[in-house]
This record gives sequence, structure tokens and C-alpha cells, in this order.
Amino acid sequence: MIAFSQLFGSTMQITAKFLNGLDPPVPPFELIIVRMSLTYLASLAYMLWAKVPDPITGPKEVRWILVARGVCGFFGLFGVYYSLQYLSVSDTVVLTFLIPGTTAFVGHYFMGESYSRGEAIACGVSLFGVILIARPAALFGGDYSPPVPDVPSSDGSWVPSERGTPMQRLSAVGVSLLGVLGATGAYVTLRKIGKRAHPLHSMNFFAFYSTLVASLGMIVTRQPIVVPKRPEFFLLLLVLGLCGFFGQLLLVLGLQRETASRGALGLYAQIIFAVALERIFFDVKPSAMSIIGGLIIVGAALYVALTKKYGEPVNTEQRKSAEEEVEGTVPARRRVRWADELVDAEEDDEDEDEAAPMLAKQSLEMNRLTPNGQLNIRTVDLEEERLDVR
Repeated sequence: MIAFSQLFGSTMQITAKFLNGLDPPVPPFELIIVRMSLTYLASLAYMLWAKVPDPITGPKEVRWILVARGVCGFFGLFGVYYSLQYLSVSDTVVLTFLIPGTTAFVGHYFMGESYSRGEAIACGVSLFGVILIARPAALFGGDYSPPVPDVPSSDGSWVPSERGTPMQRLSAVGVSLLGVLGATGAYVTLRKIGKRAHPLHSMNFFAFYSTLVASLGMIVTRQPIVVPKRPEFFLLLLVLGLCGFFGQLLLVLGLQRETASRGALGLYAQIIFAVALERIFFDVKPSAMSIIGGLIIVGAALYVALTKKYGEPVNTEQRKSAEEEVEGTVPARRRVRWADELVDAEEDDEDEDEAAPMLAKQSLEMNRLTPNGQLNIRTVDLEEERLDVR
């Protein structure tokens, strides 16, 4: 599911690149309004048809978290659409691979998740890849402009696949990094919500608040609404909206059904689709520095995804609640191994002798909380622990 969601995502970005080639180009705010309004209507219609509880307001216990997910998701989406004006599709996609590292960092400080020194180093190394993609004039010279092919627009003209001055390219990378922070907030809130809300609740809030914030953005910046008269424009908008809806739906469903590491690996399929589609439609070959920077970022992101210990307890409160679940299941004093440390579980001493014969061949199935609220079952052999007790 996650891999197919990335195919829809790459198709959506290729479509947005075509829309950027119109004269005049469609601004990012308008692209977000069109795409997310279609997504909102489609998801709301399905929720009403399927009789999902609270289709508009969402479950009460996670309502404000859903609002935060929607607002953060807007900034993640805006970062992508804005950067597509001056960066190639492959460069834009690669910059989003900073998200696993930033999510691990934010999850450590706000959700109590583990954060190793290796993950911190990987995040630092990935910033070097960002520099190679941004190619700031202060480091590479103001005249540095690698040759890039042109992109066909819907009216038959040709525009560069990477437009703008070095300063505009640098600003596009900066806005893309802002989008990374927004997407990080969206991923953290999704982990916080877990399965307490229907997947379409997340999509609904994302679409609604993205449309709302983008509309306010157009009003504040006084951007006019661009309505090209060519029929291709409306077809591209339809493709943009449909790809956005199905991509988000498959992504949310996939993240709920896969482990975090497998889900992260599925996200990296987008760079394959992006490069292939960009090559097919635009005949674009990434520059050497973009390839090197992309490999650095993807390598660092893969390291974070494959070495992250998602099964550790989130915080002491969750650990305490898990201990209380197990308390009383084995009525003797024993030590239960939890991850890399020992947790003492106490009982009355007078019950110890009665329970000792049973403990020789018993095993304890202990519920161990994961960061997303799910439960993993782990069997701990207590025969050796009983010997330690005696």
C-alpha cells in the first residue's frame, strides 16, 4: 500500500510541475486549495456513506491532535508545491527524506522515544546533502548554473525544469525544509493518534485545514486566482486531486498496518517513481551534485529507519501501566527482563512457597507497549528466574 501511495504521490508532483509550466503558472496556494478541496469532499462523502462516527468533528479524545495534524500537514504540502517552482521533481522528493531523521529527533523530546548518537550523526550528514542540492551561491559561486533540460507546458511552450536565480533556488530549499518540519509534526501527531481515529478522519482534517490555511494565504498575500482557459488545465487539476486522495488514503492505511521500519522503506520508493516519471515526461537527468546529495540524504534516512528501535517503551507512565497489567499474573517475587534492564515485580512473601512449584515450567506473556500504542507479546522463561529467587 505504501509503495502504491508513493506512485500516486510522484504522479501528483509531475502534474503539479506541468501546472507550473502554464502561462501564467498556477500558484502553490491555489494548487493546495484545488487538490485538498477535492480530497475533503471525497473523504467526507465516503465517511457519510460508510456511517463512520463523527465524520466532521472526529473523535472527541483526539480532536485537537487531528487539528494539529491538519495544520502541520499544510506546511508539509506547501513546502513541496513551492519548491517545485524552482527545483526538479527528484530534488524535491529527496529533500522530503529528511523527515525520518527529524521525526526521530522530535519523537525523542516530545514522546520520550529513544534517539541514538548514530541517528544524530545521520541527521547532520544529511544536511550536507541538502547543501549539494541547494548549491548556495556563497559556496558554489553566483554563476554556477548546471545545464538542465526544458519542461513542456500544456500550451506547447517550454520552460526550464529548474527555474530561477541561485537565490530563488536557495529560497525553494529553505521553504522545502519548512515543509519537512511540517511533515514531521504530521507524522508525530499520527503516531500519537494511533488507531483511536478512523484513517479518513486524519485525511479529512488534513484536507480541511490545508484548504482553510491556503485560502487565508491567498487572501493575505493578495494572490489572484489563475484560471487558464485551455481544457488541459482542468484535466490536470482532476488528476492532481484524484492522485492526492488515493495517495493519502493508501499511505494512512499502510502506515497503520506496517511496522515503522517497513513503512519507512516503502516511502523511499517515491524517488524511483519520481526519477522514472521525470525521465519519461520531461527527459530530465539530475545533475551530478543533486545525485550525490540525494544519495547522502537517502543513505542517512535508511540508516535511521533500519536502526530505529521502535519497540522500546515510550515513557515511564506507559511502562508503569504495562507493569500493572502483569502484576498478579505470577504470584511470586521474581525479576522480569524488560528490553535491556530488569524490572522488579513484587508479591507477598507468604505466597512464594505455594507458587514455587508452578513457576518451574511457567512462562510469562508480557504486554510490551510500543510508541504507537500497539502491543507486542513477548514470552519470558521464568525457570532460571525462579532459581535466582530461591
